[in-house]
Amino acid sequence: MKIAIGSDHGGYELKGKLIKYIEDLGYEVVDYGTYSDESVDYPDYGEKVAKSVVAGNEDLGVVICGTGIGISIAANKVKGARAALCSDTFSASMARQHNNANIIALGARVTGDELAKAIVKSFLDSSFEGGRHARRVDKIMEIENR
Repeated sequence: MKIAIGSDHGGYELKGKLIKYIEDLGYEVVDYGTYSDESVDYPDYGEKVAKSVVAGNEDLGVVICGTGIGISIAANKVKGARAALCSDTFSASMARQHNNANIIALGARVTGDELAKAIVKSFLDSSFEGGRHARRVDKIMEIENR
């Protein structure tokens, strides 16, 4: 499975740690930047990851900014992206199982490194349950298409 990852400067340090962690879990990681802690704009990286995941280049995505809020909003503007901002493992698992989220968003300034790793693992270990949840996700996508 391939995982897209991207961050702004606020998430740069955590992104590096998560890349290693995700690779150690056995996944291939594609890094969409940023590549330093120099100030950049989070929408650029949310969009890059979301476009690539929606295009099918990677299976899932991880986006990171200071709070996770801005980059998740940006990623969700891409048609077909379902980015979930998560700060706990249960929400990360439910985002995949019930909402078929294809991107997880994290806040580097509000989530510690070990918790971030656990959240990402929970997200990656989960899968969409379908059933009644598929009907609800379909309704979300209908809203997007109007």
